[in-house]
Amino acid sequence: MMISLQHLTLRREESLILDDVSLQVKEGENWVILGRNGSGKTTLLEMMTGYLFPSSGSVEVLGYKYGQCDLREVRKEIGYIGPSLMEKLSLSDPVWEVVATGAFAYLRFYQKIPEEVKAEALRLLEDMNLGSLAFHSFGTLSQGERKKAMLARCLIAKPKLLIMDEPCAGLDLYEREKMLDEIDKLKQRQVTVVYVTHHIEEIMPLFSHVALIRDGKLAGSGPKAEVLSNEMILATYGIPALVEWDSGRPWIKIRPGGKSI
Repeated sequence: MMISLQHLTLRREESLILDDVSLQVKEGENWVILGRNGSGKTTLLEMMTGYLFPSSGSVEVLGYKYGQCDLREVRKEIGYIGPSLMEKLSLSDPVWEVVATGAFAYLRFYQKIPEEVKAEALRLLEDMNLGSLAFHSFGTLSQGERKKAMLARCLIAKPKLLIMDEPCAGLDLYEREKMLDEIDKLKQRQVTVVYVTHHIEEIMPLFSHVALIRDGKLAGSGPKAEVLSNEMILATYGIPALVEWDSGRPWIKIRPGGKSI
């Protein structure tokens, strides 16, 4: 089992953020977590990475039971892409160096970088069609290019688990599709992916399973074709919609005024 979340509850004063959420992610599965703003999606990711602990329930990741292990060791096996990390990186550092820091979980280098690490960073950037930008400063990249560089930064550490918190947020259609192409290529790697998004159309063929969260509760979970039904979308988002599949990706159609097509 890659991830086992058992009966997670999180309370903050009078608010119930998570309400008895259980979820199991097995080896070979790649999951998307969908839900409205404030539904609890990012909270689940923070529990998977050990930066937030439940009021009750248990978290086990990669065979480590949280509360009974050294989280620093667990995190070495987990790659993470999210807005909080992006904000901490230096915009003046060259792109290849930002990628290379991922091999040691550093934010910046203050000593000589091993040549083999530099070579691997350059190779990963080449794979993502960013080779020509490797020696540019990170701050000169577009948002889409930065996020692809962040993906390379994760992969250089060869993680067993990759957690992605809205990696396509803020991207235009062109950059979103380029980023999604790179994400879909992860099926060629030995890594389990957990991906949070608001947008159903970001569910690429890579992803096998979906969890739907509403108001801190699990509205549904399982194989994506079973979970992404018109009825489940209505139960999760409160909007009648028609889910259609094209090239292994689901798309939603909604009439103006919320009437389903």
